[in-house]
Amino acid sequence: MGNQFFVDSEYLSPEAFAKKHQIETDPSSRKNHLEYLPGMEKIESDVCKNVMEQMNSFNYSRYTAKDVEVALEHETCTIEDFKALLSPAAEAYLEQMAQRAKLETSKHFGNTVYLFTPLYIANYCENYCVYCGFNCYNHIKRMKLSMEQIEKEMKVIADSGMEEILILTGESRAQSDIDYIGEACKLARKYFRMVGLEIYPVNTDEYKYLHECGADYVTVFQETYDTEKYEELHLLGAKRVWPYRFDAQERALMGGMRGVAFSALLGLSDFRKDALASALHVYYLQRKYPHAEMSLSCPRLRPIINNDKINPLDVHEKQLCQIICAYRIFLPFVGITVSSRESAEFRNGIVKIAATKVSAGVSTGIGDHESKYSGKESDEVQGDEQFEIDDSRSLDKMYKDIANEGLQPVLNDYLYV
Repeated sequence: MGNQFFVDSEYLSPEAFAKKHQIETDPSSRKNHLEYLPGMEKIESDVCKNVMEQMNSFNYSRYTAKDVEVALEHETCTIEDFKALLSPAAEAYLEQMAQRAKLETSKHFGNTVYLFTPLYIANYCENYCVYCGFNCYNHIKRMKLSMEQIEKEMKVIADSGMEEILILTGESRAQSDIDYIGEACKLARKYFRMVGLEIYPVNTDEYKYLHECGADYVTVFQETYDTEKYEELHLLGAKRVWPYRFDAQERALMGGMRGVAFSALLGLSDFRKDALASALHVYYLQRKYPHAEMSLSCPRLRPIINNDKINPLDVHEKQLCQIICAYRIFLPFVGITVSSRESAEFRNGIVKIAATKVSAGVSTGIGDHESKYSGKESDEVQGDEQFEIDDSRSLDKMYKDIANEGLQPVLNDYLYV
């Protein structure tokens, strides 16, 4: 059938798909990726300016072994120390970094590891991001769960013992509008103590509404902080607007969300600069919103449907470990999540050093939790996955593995009174 898309039970050509979702297909007519689209809220903030100045001036090749040693000696890690810990010179000090990171983790988090699971409720998308399985030009099975289906999925997950859920959609306002996501949050509140969102960026008033519906925190992947690379990778759709995405976490906090999470997709661009920018994004917002809970995710690229050749650029497990240890030393109070994109072996090791949160019982597909959790084939249509996962352990298996490492698995640490 060629390049066609399954939308609303019908196949559409790329041109028809673009017209249906108001996507501009002519490259010469694409909007400037730094200019806001109508309806996008602008806020007054100096966070972006501060982050980008630091990232653009970061020359990691100039740091020496002595700089790394000095950084590890300091009781408080400065921005300059953090840069040294991200540099190639620090790779030879990974063992010392791990020891320092483990000390900071146990000091602020004890020996606890928090567990959650994601629930994808729709995979429609109006963006063309070349590395993502949900992108509008990728021929996959599209699906949007009804409220009845969402509740069924949530009950299956809750019955496994999980108490925290992360609700995700593809980035399509047309298919997954704010009211739809809000109703999903209300359902989630019936089954879970903690409800997170990973959706397209929205305005402050919309974050406020979603918080009132039951959402506790918001995760947004900036993907890459390199604006030129960002433009190359995000060809069509509202996601192309880089600054609106950058300010999403601040708008969420202004809308009353209790917490926000940050991430670059490591391997899209220069991972050392993206790691620096991700941490500084947290660092500067922490100083403006000291009451908020903040966390960092550390995902690497994974293969997607119709493209199994996608892999992170130069980010191997050793480099990923270096980044996570540097994060912990620089931001000792911040939660660090390592997703099921990584292997069970890597996640088992990193939670003993620096990571504080892992997902379990993961599916990145739509409507398939019953079949994955019970092993029974479902009669219902299911939507395709966003990317391939590596660690597919159930909650029960993950819980036991963490406990066997001498750590305390935690399903919930927050009570509403």
